[in-house]
Amino acid sequence: MASAYANLLPVNGRWKQQITDYLTEDVPSFDFGAFVVGDKVETASLYMKQAGLICGVPFAAEVFKQTELEVIWHYKEGQYINNDDLKAEGGKIVVATVKGPANKILLAERTALNLLARASGIATQSYITKKLADESGYTGLIAGTRKTTPGLRHLEKYSMLVGGVDTHRYDLSSMVMLKDNHITSTGSITKAVKSARSVCGFAVKVEVEVSTEDDAREAIDAGADVIMLDNFSGAELQKVAHNLKSYYKDSQKSYLLECSGGLTLHNLSSFLCNDIDIYSTSSIHQGTGIVDFSLKINAN
Repeated sequence: MASAYANLLPVNGRWKQQITDYLTEDVPSFDFGAFVVGDKVETASLYMKQAGLICGVPFAAEVFKQTELEVIWHYKEGQYINNDDLKAEGGKIVVATVKGPANKILLAERTALNLLARASGIATQSYITKKLADESGYTGLIAGTRKTTPGLRHLEKYSMLVGGVDTHRYDLSSMVMLKDNHITSTGSITKAVKSARSVCGFAVKVEVEVSTEDDAREAIDAGADVIMLDNFSGAELQKVAHNLKSYYKDSQKSYLLECSGGLTLHNLSSFLCNDIDIYSTSSIHQGTGIVDFSLKINAN
C-alpha cells in the first residue's frame, strides 16, 4: 500500500511553526470578528468550487488543529475533482466538515483556504503538465525548480509531488548547480566542477548549466552528474541531445541531460524528446492559478 505524502512532513518540523506564524500574522492584536460571533459551537462545510487536484490537506489540517477545531475530510488528497463532479453537486463539493467555536472557525478560515488554494493550484498544474508529457510519449521526468515563494517552499515542493512531478533540488544544500555566474567567477566549467566535487563528496550530485554543445561535453568530461541544456530552441535542443547521447554511447560516462528555460504548458510538446532525461520548469508553480475553496457555517 502506498504511503501518504503527509508522511514526508516531519512530526515536529518547522512547517508547523510556519502555520503558527501564518495565524499570528492574520491576528496581530485584537480579533474583532471573534468578539462579534463569540464561542458558540458551530459546524461548517469546506467547499471545493473549481475543478482540480485536492492538495494541501496536512497544512490545512494543522491550521484546524492549532485553532482547536475538529475536521473530517470527505475526499483524499491527490483526488481529482472534475467539472462533471462539481456540476452534479450544484457547482461545489463539500470536501471537509469543520466543527468548533465560531470564533475559532473564522480564525482558521482564511489561512486554511489560502493554503489549500495555493497547494491545489500547483498540484493541478503539475498534474496537467505531466499528463501532457506522458500523452506525447515522453518517458523521462518533469520537474519543478527552486523558484519557489519565500516562506512557502515546503508547501510548494510538497504540492509538486502530489501533482506527480519531481521536485528537483530543494535548496542550495541539496545539489550543487553550477550556473553561468559560477563558471564566470571560477574561470571554467572544469575548474568549477573540480572545486564543487572537492567539498560535496559522493552523496551530492553536481549539475552544470550550459548553453552550447561544446560546454556540455566539457561538463560531462569533467564529471558532472547532470547537464542542463538551458534556453535552447526546440529543434536545436533535440539535435544537441542526440549528438551527446550518440557521442558518449560507448563511454563509461554516467550523466543525465536536463532541459530548462522558458518551458510552459503551451510550448513543452515542441521540446520533448527521449534523449532528454529531465524537463524542469517553474511554470508548474511560479505564477500558477489557484483552485477555489470556501468555508461556510451551516445554517441551523
